[in-house]
Amino acid sequence: MSVSYMTHPLIRHKITLLRKESTSTNEFRKLVEEIAMLMGYEALSDLETLAVVPILRAGLGMVNGILALVPSARVGHIGLYRDPVTHEPHEYYCKLPEPIDQRQIVVVDPMLATGGSAVAAVDYIKEHGGQKIKFMSIIAAPK
Repeated sequence: MSVSYMTHPLIRHKITLLRKESTSTNEFRKLVEEIAMLMGYEALSDLETLAVVPILRAGLGMVNGILALVPSARVGHIGLYRDPVTHEPHEYYCKLPEPIDQRQIVVVDPMLATGGSAVAAVDYIKEHGGQKIKFMSIIAAPK
């Protein structure tokens, strides 16, 4: 497993705007889409047959940025919720494009905190036959 850090000046600038308390919801959504598109150039450098799978609902904001680069990509969805007591993620919805085992899958979620939802989403995709999986996030909390 490898982690890539995107340090392009445009990405760094847009993340700065994203983090401002004064950033409106509409501006936040637009910035997430723009950052996803900029990140996509690097994340998709080994592109094959692509499927984009957002973790509902926040991941939806990154889908159009990826589709702007790869309009032919198929889109699936994974819905997760956290148990209020155990804080463990649980799947409530999973719809993946077929044949999932032959696609490069990019799971998208703009915010990564504990990583529990990300790991659960990747595990569910593997359970459904996915093999080539990347996870793309914009902001990750420190360990």
